[in-house]
This record gives sequence, structure tokens and C-alpha cells, in this order.
Amino acid sequence: MTHPRYFLLLLLLLPFLALAQRPDTARVPAPIRNIQVENVDVLPGAVDTKGWLLLDRDIQLELEGAIQNMYNFKYDKAEKQFRSLRRRYPNHPMPYFLMGLSTWWKIVPTNVQTTQYDKLFFAYMDSAIAVGEKMYEADNKNYEACFFLSAAYGFNARLHAERKDWRKATFSSKHALDYLQISKEANGLSPEFLFGQALFNYYAVWISEEYKLLRPVLLFFPKGDRALGLKQLRSVADNGFYTGTEAKFFLMKILYNEENSPKEALPLSRYLATNYPDNGYFQRFYALNCFHQGEFTESERVSREILDKINRGLPGYEFISGRYATYFLGWLMQNKYNDLAKAKDYYQRCIVFAEGTGETSGGFYIYSHINLARMADKAKDIAAAKKHYTVVEDKASHKSDQYREAKAYLKKHK
Repeated sequence: MTHPRYFLLLLLLLPFLALAQRPDTARVPAPIRNIQVENVDVLPGAVDTKGWLLLDRDIQLELEGAIQNMYNFKYDKAEKQFRSLRRRYPNHPMPYFLMGLSTWWKIVPTNVQTTQYDKLFFAYMDSAIAVGEKMYEADNKNYEACFFLSAAYGFNARLHAERKDWRKATFSSKHALDYLQISKEANGLSPEFLFGQALFNYYAVWISEEYKLLRPVLLFFPKGDRALGLKQLRSVADNGFYTGTEAKFFLMKILYNEENSPKEALPLSRYLATNYPDNGYFQRFYALNCFHQGEFTESERVSREILDKINRGLPGYEFISGRYATYFLGWLMQNKYNDLAKAKDYYQRCIVFAEGTGETSGGFYIYSHINLARMADKAKDIAAAKKHYTVVEDKASHKSDQYREAKAYLKKHK
């Protein structure tokens, strides 16, 4: 069971999980468009933005390819351009943050399990913080500095929380929230500034609704607005240059998971998978969404691509993506093509992938075993069926239908 403090941290750090992100379309959006006055505290022109890289269209044009490469897991190409930016702007947080962000996306495909990039990630984010704080100390109206500070502290908080270092996570998340509150005054200057506020507005309410025991604690934090958060997130997804793709990513997950609207999430998952075809995370989420929406031909196509890219050793394609792909293909072989030999093979491969990451307490691992058990029982292979049902009985939640099915079968075939 997840530590309850983790959900408190979510309130603080979800707005910052991936601020300052990528171009979400082939076009290059203008830095300022579709400004909603109700979300604006400082109108454009009220702040001296000279020297702000976030609003520099030449920098956007220069980084468009790098950002595309980073999201498409072409890390070396992306980081070459980020390092070039750092050589020219060594006293600005943007290049250090982008290098940290590239490192972060090496961690994401493993569901943040791998620790091999932790030291490098923290080094880049700490550098962004050190440079950003100098900028803010020199000018407390430098909302660009606040933007990068909230983002860098937020990323630090997220990884510290994943590593169960609650002291450091709390420290970083507090600073992230402080700088977010300051930077939101510049919401009207660029869609980028609105992203953190959008996530905060949504998750502050969502956490209160889903975790009622936390409500007394949440009274000490700013109030959210779930509907406004979604509206703001859609606006950033449409208009953001650095945050546009990340906004689509969060919007997709929110619609699929929290809003229980996978049909509405499907176009977003299709967009991300199509525009970043070598991003293993986007690919497996799209395959999942297609599978649950009954778009089996597309789910099969993407799943086969995932396995091919795993075999070719592409970055970001590993056991977790393999677990998704082999389960979908196993189910399709069993239920669509009636090719039980191939179904068994895919289910067995899914089990191996799941065991490789230690994810054996539910999900595809349990479903693979139970489908193998059912096929074995149908083939009158009671020994094989009992073997798989024994795993289900041992691993599945005792409240699940799978556990009850396994227990009943084993009781019947003592």
C-alpha cells in the first residue's frame, strides 16, 4: 500500500512533474495566443521580459528539432543541441533543465524503477536551481526564473518521493509550490506559465475527493478548481511550445484514469504515438487504449512494433513495454484468431517480462496465468491448469474474481 504521505506530496509536486516541455505539433506556435483574462494576473507588457529564453522565438525554432528528438528518445541528438545552448547561456537555467529533462525521460519508460540515472538527473536539476536562484535574487520579477525553479524543484521532489526520501521530497515540493505561486502571475505572458497551475487546480480537488482523510491537511494549501484545471490543461496542450506535449500527456492520462473517459483519451494517445513513434511509453499507452476501445487491429500493429523495437534494442523499449505488447497479442491470438499455440507463447513471454521487473501482484501477470489455466483446463490438462491457478491464488488480491476462480478450481481438483 502506498504511503499516505505520498498523496500529500502529489498535491505539491504533480504540477511540476514535467514543466517546460516539447513541441506538441509540427507547427511552431506563437509564444502568446488565446489568452484567457480570467487566468491572467499580469498582462503582457507589464513585465520586462528582455532576455527571457522562454519567449525567444529564435530559441524555439532552434530547439524544435531537439525537443522532437528528446520525446522520440533520440537522446544523443537532443542533448547535443542542449549542450550547445548551455555553452552560449551558461548562466541561464534552461539548458541545465533541458538536460535534466532528457535524463528524466530515460527513467520514465521503466515506470521510474531504474536508478542508474539518478545522480546525473539530480546534478542537472540542482544546477538549474542554483542558476535560477541567482537570477531570481537579482530580479524578483523574473517570472521565467520562477518557472524553471518550480519545475526543477518539482522534478527533484518527484524522484525523491519515488525513492522514498520523504525529507528531501517535502523540502523540494515546498519550494516548487512557492515558486509556482509566484510564477503564476505571468500566466498571460505565455502558455508555458499556465501548465503548473492547470495541474495544481485539477489535482488539488481530485486528491481531496479521492482521499478524504487528507482533507483537513489540504485546508492549509491553496484551493483548486478541477474544471478550470482541465480547461487550462487543454489550452496549454493546444498552445504551449515547451509544455504542449507534456500537457497532452497529462491530459491523456487524466482522461483515461481519473475521468474514466478512455474514448476521449484515445485521440491524444494516437497523436503522441504517431508523432513520437519511438517513444516506448507513448506506444504502449496507445496500444493499451486501442485494446480497451476494441481497436484490435491497431493494438496488434503497435504491439508488434513494440516487440520488434525491443528486439532491436531501441532506447526506452524494455520489459514493461514487452509485458503490455505480449499480453495484448496473447489475448488476440486466443480470442480473435483462435491460435492457441501462439496465445500460450505470448502469455508465457508476458509472464517472463513481468517477472523481470518484479510486477507479479496483478495486472497482465495474473491475467496471463489465468488465461493459460483456462486453456489448459479446456484441453483437459489438469496439471497445467492447477500450476497456473496456484500462481493466481498466491499472487492475486483475495478480493478479486481471479483469486476466487483459482481457489474454487483448486478446491475442486485437489
